[in-house]
Amino acid sequence: MNVVVIGLSHHSSPVELRERFAFAEAAIPDGLRALRDSGVAGEAVILSTCNRVEIYAATALEPPQAFDGLKQFLKNARGFDGSLDEEIYTLAEPQSLHHLFKVACGLDSMVLGETEILGQIKRAYAMAQRHGHTGARLNRAFQHAFHTAKHVRTHTQIQRGNLSVASVAVELAEKIFNSLRDCDVLVIGAGETSAKAARALVSRGARRLVVASRTLERARALAAELGGRAVPFEEWTTEFETVAIAISGTSAPRPILDRARLAPLMKARKSRPLLLIDIAVPRDVDPEVNLLENVYLYNIDDLQAIADACLKQRTREIARCEAIIGEKVAALIRKTSFMDDREARPPHSTDLQPSAPPGFK
Repeated sequence: MNVVVIGLSHHSSPVELRERFAFAEAAIPDGLRALRDSGVAGEAVILSTCNRVEIYAATALEPPQAFDGLKQFLKNARGFDGSLDEEIYTLAEPQSLHHLFKVACGLDSMVLGETEILGQIKRAYAMAQRHGHTGARLNRAFQHAFHTAKHVRTHTQIQRGNLSVASVAVELAEKIFNSLRDCDVLVIGAGETSAKAARALVSRGARRLVVASRTLERARALAAELGGRAVPFEEWTTEFETVAIAISGTSAPRPILDRARLAPLMKARKSRPLLLIDIAVPRDVDPEVNLLENVYLYNIDDLQAIADACLKQRTREIARCEAIIGEKVAALIRKTSFMDDREARPPHSTDLQPSAPPGFK
């Protein structure tokens, strides 16, 4: 079987399209089962993050057939009947393996060298493995990718500077307000990315932190860790009169804040500006809120400009990382070819004989 990948990412498509294809974590096991039942893939992993939706598959089909089947599965899963010819990318071996290793190392991320993607890939792989959707081919590929990511992190400087979407979001806030010491901050959603944003805001001196989450216990735990205050999710709009910054990163399937809901909240602010940073995919904030006076909305794609500023200091490390990845992919292919040849070779008669004890002739 060959390893292939299809996907959409921030490189190929805007957030408006990516959010159409995002998989809720709870839906991924059923999606993997349906994909394998279709016969397109013998093994599969679905990776769905803010910046990408990708399917890694080990398949006995020829690449063109596999790509057609995977595209159709993705479109059917999301009820999409349009064309994806320009936005979707397809890769077969060895390019598919090279891509997996680059993603794991943070070389394909919006923030070059960030480490959050490695944790996301590990969780996606663990979920697929736990439900029985991976086998020898994908297990070997993903485990080698994780080892390579560790090697790159240890032996290069690719991760210097901003390392995550959360830290870039905080840098944006500092550029707008100059200092966070007079800013009250609301964090909506207590997931991993939101928690990282909250920690970064507090470390940069945010005056007051409020955390809202559908899981109140999680909000309380994060607020207690950072000396903030937790509120029930249903009450987060009551904080809008005082906060200067709101960062939203929930897993809601549709926007939780739109123009009609925000307009009356802005009246109570008496013309004070409000920075909204939407790090969720699907988006938490309807783009039309930007039409309101004194509202400044940035979504996940808008953070790209700040990420580009970090790119210069890391560019010289890319060649070193690419060389390491090239060596690791080549080694994996050699190992896989050797094991495939060994499995295909019929046992020799001498292979079936027990070895003689030492000294016996």
